Amino acid sequence: MRIMGIDPGIAIVGFGLIDKQGSRLVPVQYGCIQTEAHTDSALRLKMVYDSMVQLIDTYKPDAVAIEKLFFNRNVTTAMSVSQARGVLLLAAVQKGLELGEYTPLQVKQAIVGYGKAEKKQVQEMVRMFLRLSAVPKPDDVADALAVAICHAHSSAMQQKINEVHKR
Repeated sequence: MRIMGIDPGIAIVGFGLIDKQGSRLVPVQYGCIQTEAHTDSALRLKMVYDSMVQLIDTYKPDAVAIEKLFFNRNVTTAMSVSQARGVLLLAAVQKGLELGEYTPLQVKQAIVGYGKAEKKQVQEMVRMFLRLSAVPKPDDVADALAVAICHAHSSAMQQKINEVHKR
């Protein structure tokens, strides 16, 4: 199963693709989509959408996992990131992909085993899970890979639950 993890944003969208081969997780590709700060917001959203569609078409994931938003201060940032998240979800749904949405707490719990883990702990676990020589940069990329790993772990559990219910 190929999973694309996404850390949504308007300036930087982190993405990471992994292959789940049994219990092994193999990195396929990771990076970020960037938009310029002084560009019209509608154009930035189109750039995010078009780039996501291109990534989906190129790497053909079976599932897309995206981080749910959590903001406690800046409403303006929350609005623009929410809009970007919307076009990212739209791209995945239009391609008919399985979709998983996870809170930061769920991602940290799946990666580190502790929902209040520090960012550095999550990044180091991502590096270890995927056998990478260094933590991916910028942070948005490591976060996207963490979301993909979270989905790999969660989807396996959900699949087992579904099998039990079919009996």
